[in-house]
Amino acid sequence: MKKIAVIGGTGLIGSQVVKRLSAQGHDATPYSLSNGVDLVGNKGVAEAIKGAEVVVNLTNSPTFDEASAVFFRETMENLLDEAEDAGTEHIVILSIVGVDQVPDLAYYQAKVLQESLLEQEEKIPYSIVRATQFFEFVSAAMSWTSDETAVRLPSTLVQPMASAEVAKAVADVAVGEPLMGVRNYAGPEVFSLDELGRVTLAFQGDRRPVVVDESAGLFAAVTGDAIIARDDAVITTTRYQDWLLSR
Repeated sequence: MKKIAVIGGTGLIGSQVVKRLSAQGHDATPYSLSNGVDLVGNKGVAEAIKGAEVVVNLTNSPTFDEASAVFFRETMENLLDEAEDAGTEHIVILSIVGVDQVPDLAYYQAKVLQESLLEQEEKIPYSIVRATQFFEFVSAAMSWTSDETAVRLPSTLVQPMASAEVAKAVADVAVGEPLMGVRNYAGPEVFSLDELGRVTLAFQGDRRPVVVDESAGLFAAVTGDAIIARDDAVITTTRYQDWLLSR
C-alpha cells in the first residue's frame, strides 16, 4: 500500500484517480482549494504531502491564455520545493499528447514549461502521463464556436479518450516505478474535429450543421497530426459512440 497525495483531487480526473487508488487499497487523499491546499499561494502544500510517498499533481490553469504559463510555473516550483523538503519519492503530472508540437498555442506551451520544470528537478523521481483530449471535452470545444444556427469547427485531427481511462493511466503510473520520462495514452479512433462534432450533434438530436472553419476555436492552432498518438502510445479501448451510449 502506498500513501498518495492527489493535488487537484476533486476535479474530473482527480476524483476518479482517488477513487481508483482507494479501491486498490492505497491511502489516497484528495487535496484542492476546497480543503485548504493552494499550490499557487503555496498554502497547505507541505501539510498535504507530508509522509506521502507519491504526489500526483492534477491542478490546472483556470485560463488557456498566456496567464497559464505563470500558473504552471508557480505551482510546479512551489510543489517541487515542498516535495524536496518532504522527501517525496515520486511526482506524477498529467500532460497532453503532442503538447510540444503546437508552438502557437499558449496553453500547450505552458504545459511544456510544467513538464520541463519537473524534468529538470534532479532529486525527485518523476513520471509524465500524456493523454489525448477527453471525450467530456468535446461538447465544451463545440460550444466555444457555436450559435443557434451552426457549429464551426476546424478539421484538426484528434484521438480522444474517456476520462475514466485517463484516470486509470494516472493511477497505474502513480503506483508503479517512476518513468523518468513520458508515457503517452490515446483513444482507439482518430477523427477530424468537425466529424466528431457531427457525430455528437447527431447523437444529441441537434440538427445544426457543422461548418468547417480552420480559424475557429482553440484547436485551430494545431496543424497536421500534431496531437495524434505515435507508435509508442498505449491505446485505450473505449470508443466514442459507445461512451455516448453509456452516458
